[in-house]
Amino acid sequence: MTTDKQKLVGNWNYPTRVRFGPGEIEKIDIACAELQITRPLLVTDNMLVSLSFVQNTIKHLSSKNLSTDVFSDVKSNPTGENIRSGVEVYRQGNHDGVIAFGGGSSLDAGKTIALMSGQTLPLWEFEDINDNWKKVDSNGVAPVIAIPTTSGTGSEVGRAAVILDTNKVEKKIIFHPLMMPKTVIADPALTIGLNSKLTAATGMDALSHNLEALCAPGYHPMAEGIALEALRLIKAYLPTAVHDGKDFTARSHMLTASLMGATSFQKGLGATHALAHPLGAFFDTHHGLLNAVLIPYILVHNRDAIKHKMQRLANILELDTRSYAGVLDWVLNLRKEIQIPHSLSEIGISSEHIDLIANQAVNDPSSASNPLPMHKADYVEILSNAISGKI
Repeated sequence: MTTDKQKLVGNWNYPTRVRFGPGEIEKIDIACAELQITRPLLVTDNMLVSLSFVQNTIKHLSSKNLSTDVFSDVKSNPTGENIRSGVEVYRQGNHDGVIAFGGGSSLDAGKTIALMSGQTLPLWEFEDINDNWKKVDSNGVAPVIAIPTTSGTGSEVGRAAVILDTNKVEKKIIFHPLMMPKTVIADPALTIGLNSKLTAATGMDALSHNLEALCAPGYHPMAEGIALEALRLIKAYLPTAVHDGKDFTARSHMLTASLMGATSFQKGLGATHALAHPLGAFFDTHHGLLNAVLIPYILVHNRDAIKHKMQRLANILELDTRSYAGVLDWVLNLRKEIQIPHSLSEIGISSEHIDLIANQAVNDPSSASNPLPMHKADYVEILSNAISGKI
């Protein structure tokens, strides 16, 4: 039997320096100077690289005598090949730091390129299994400045990255404590141009991070407190951010909620992410959108283990029904309001590979912190319901 004293145990690590506010992007040269970065490699994707705020940042760095190269060969689900190409550019340019600029894919790629810049072992040796992270040569990890342009993944305050192994068609989590960016520049103005569909999907990604962190077992009251406040912010501001993308207040609070999500999920994630990772690998679908569709199906599966926490959340959110049922209804109504599809079939996901996906979900690190133990049959049932839209 586990005693109360034994339950009150935790190992906690919390994030990094964050420069938050409008115009903070103009201080990128100061952030470089603080980290003694003189030749940064700016990592972004091929859609963002041509946008004015990225080009203006490159010009600003140049005006401060900071020689900057750009690597933008990053897919929406970044691959091991993307990382190897980025490391080659980093080494050829004799760079001494990375500026990861963009959404979750660019941030994950930038952090992983920084990790691999000084390693001799191959990338997959550092998958987040057992103590693989101890194989990393810590002296070979370059410093990272992270600049998010979406409000969802929170990768800017994370110590890991999700990278696709195309040979195995499997997403793998690469982890090391030094992958945490040294400085985050969180300028809400950079998120103003995000379209409504991506705002909705990334916002629901932030919701999934905080909700799964709240539900994860274990003792971590700091994480739970952060998750609860982030979910309150998401309830208050996500619909506005979707419907009026120029609302600066809504954009600011959503960027904050995203940061908070990646902070709170140090406590753990759950079955939503365990399924979203292999689904994204097999179907090359946006990660946030997958989480957005999956959330209520996981809530239903976990109901008996999370009812008391959902009652607490319902009180914080001041829902009309202060219970698990009230939270489930809120999630369903929010998805409908911001036009998130109800089923996986609506976003092109079929029952093809269902056994392989269920197997990968069981072995995904996120599965271990689900409120209920998960087995292959559980994931098959959840997938079947999510494909057909059966709640």
